[in-house]
Amino acid sequence: MRVLVTGSRGYIGVHLVEILKAEGHSVTGVDLDLFEGCEFDPFVTADNEIRQDIRTLTAKQLEGHDCVMHLAAISNDPMGDLDASITYSINREGSIALAKLAKQAGVPRFLFAGSCSIYGKGEKLDLTEQDATNPVSAYAESKIDAEKGIGLLADSNFIVGFLRNSTAYGYSPMLRIDLVVNNLLGCALSRGDIRIMSDGTPWRPLIHCRDIARAFVAFAKAPSEKIQNLPLNVGGNAENYQVRQIGDYVQRLVPNASIVYTGEVGNDPRNYRVSFNLLGRQIPDFSLSYTLESGMEELYRRMVDRKFSLDDFNGDRYVRLRTLRHRMDRLSEEAVSH
Repeated sequence: MRVLVTGSRGYIGVHLVEILKAEGHSVTGVDLDLFEGCEFDPFVTADNEIRQDIRTLTAKQLEGHDCVMHLAAISNDPMGDLDASITYSINREGSIALAKLAKQAGVPRFLFAGSCSIYGKGEKLDLTEQDATNPVSAYAESKIDAEKGIGLLADSNFIVGFLRNSTAYGYSPMLRIDLVVNNLLGCALSRGDIRIMSDGTPWRPLIHCRDIARAFVAFAKAPSEKIQNLPLNVGGNAENYQVRQIGDYVQRLVPNASIVYTGEVGNDPRNYRVSFNLLGRQIPDFSLSYTLESGMEELYRRMVDRKFSLDDFNGDRYVRLRTLRHRMDRLSEEAVSH
């Protein structure tokens, strides 16, 4: 299989490239490399790398691929709110345009990295794909709009799959600590406390970043009728946690760290516990390889081995928003040229 991966040098993308290559697939990676120099460890690179904004790709560059796995995005709520217009330009217009190009180029399958954050302020527990979305950020809204726009392109010759991914966490060679699990563990190791900014009651579905990459491979191999134009929550029913439970797990790993509820975000409007029953029915061969406990233990060992420090925690390198602030001009230039 010849696969094109956007966001190939990202937190999830480096896992995906590695897994695809290990299985013998040919991989083209597309990444603007906004986070160059932010790696935690060396990583496997694509067979062919295109250093380019997805909004400037051409159909010719997509020709000959069997699948596009589209991960590239402004990747979380705070980053999305930094400049909502760029978030919509990349995550919504850029994604829909890329899907159109893929169809034009004759690519038979297009997989889109969505997010369970679209449920936002969940109106009930155990949300399914049929339940109402309730986004509370530009990021979440852009993901909903992209699903709708890409879905209109689906036909018998163009299979589209939507992975509504749980909140990612865990070790990656392109480490991020701006994700709730990684942040709390990094805080405990570097500061000696576990700072929870809400009251700890909101629910989050969690998934190891490598399991998201594995899910993309499973979707690429799934019979077309099992995924065609069907949003699927990606995660596991047992991997829904309240934020305070995450804090408790961190404290088991770093027992000298105290839990502090800062309350600075007040009542966090993002509160969603999610059902993954449909994923189990549609792609029964896929299951998570990590639990929160095993994933956190792995990340803890990696951070300790690398002597993760207060400078690391407070610095720009592993926090996408801080790095992006310094590199917004590159995104703006691409938007103007586009």
